[in-house]
Amino acid sequence: MSLKTRISEDVKQAMRARDKSRLSVLRQIGAAIKQIEVDERIVLDDAGVTAVLDKMAKQRRESLEQYTSAGRDDLAAQERYELEILGEYLPEPLGEDELAALIDEVVSSSGAEGMQDMGRVMADLKPRVQGRADMKAVSAAVRARLNA
Repeated sequence: MSLKTRISEDVKQAMRARDKSRLSVLRQIGAAIKQIEVDERIVLDDAGVTAVLDKMAKQRRESLEQYTSAGRDDLAAQERYELEILGEYLPEPLGEDELAALIDEVVSSSGAEGMQDMGRVMADLKPRVQGRADMKAVSAAVRARLNA
């Protein structure tokens, strides 16, 4: 079952269960996917849907951080809930060791020798870690690896 189909089935299930908060998040996900499809006149595959979900998760993490620092626990709780629902559809996150091994593999296969090759390494790495790791952390790890 494709990711998009799974999300639409979960929308129906949430409607039947009268789970309004879950239904709201799932409809936000569906709307974000549909918006990309309409704007770009394409049909998203699982990789495209994962990219949309990853972007939404990143937005939720940033909002969560801001709400927590501002002391808005009510809004922070909502962002945590939405992040939890998004996490159900994202692939399993990479551990630090797995990420380091993947970076080493890409660096050695691409022949990267320094910071001038960072763009090439990130371009090779991004499709492999999309939705499985925070790209900001990946970028920092690649930078540290290339500077070493």
